[in-house]
Amino acid sequence: MNTTHGLLFEVDRDGDNFFMELKAVGKLTHQDYERITPLIDDALEGVANPKVNVYFDGSEFEGWELQAAWDDLKLGLKHGKKFHRIAIYGNQRWIDIVAKIGTWFISGEVKCFDTPFDALAWLREE
Repeated sequence: MNTTHGLLFEVDRDGDNFFMELKAVGKLTHQDYERITPLIDDALEGVANPKVNVYFDGSEFEGWELQAAWDDLKLGLKHGKKFHRIAIYGNQRWIDIVAKIGTWFISGEVKCFDTPFDALAWLREE
């Protein structure tokens, strides 16, 4: 089992358009969400109608601890309407679960991809 865990996060902004890149490593914990949630909140603060595209790299993702799963749910409920597209790449075992849960809480599209290139290309379409 992988003892390394965490969420890596980057955000780029152009006006009300946001591109967020998240990489989940290992089994996510409550502490991982305590670190990442304020960063997402701060990035979106004061923007009335943000359009957020997300690239989620789950290639090293191994699931959530119970409290972390609850934290993920709360984050989705808080910001879900702001997400336009979420492209998911990674560990097939978890990808289907992440994609299914994601569609419950966001207003935009969620798609899974076999390569990072395809995921990023889809996010750039419009």
